[in-house]
Amino acid sequence: MNVSEFEQNSRLMYDAWNRQDVEAVLERYTDDLVYRDPSTRGPVEGREAMRRYLSKLFAAWQMHWTTREFHLFEGGEGVAVLWRATLRPTGGDRQVEIDGMDLVLMEGTKVKRNEVYFDRALLAQTLTLQQTA
Repeated sequence: MNVSEFEQNSRLMYDAWNRQDVEAVLERYTDDLVYRDPSTRGPVEGREAMRRYLSKLFAAWQMHWTTREFHLFEGGEGVAVLWRATLRPTGGDRQVEIDGMDLVLMEGTKVKRNEVYFDRALLAQTLTLQQTA
């Protein structure tokens, strides 16, 4: 994958995540995907497991993601993405902005492995403030 192809795929991925469209997000991943973030308590493996995870995640949070920068790996089979997200618990009025990073490994134009890194303490703090408001 070259830079132009990655940018196009990235726009499609962020659009799907920002619309919180489970099926559109799943279209960006391989069937045998492996996904991990600080909230998953281990890897999410395969399309059906990812569908369940996204359905719960999208019901709990309103999110908006933007790319800050990306670094395509030599050979174009992966990328490190620095991002910023605005997150708000569904039904809540408090939101938080967080910065993080994804390690993304590709199979063709689809994501095969996605590991997400960010400080989860910021989300916990937002939930605590929401509950005490």
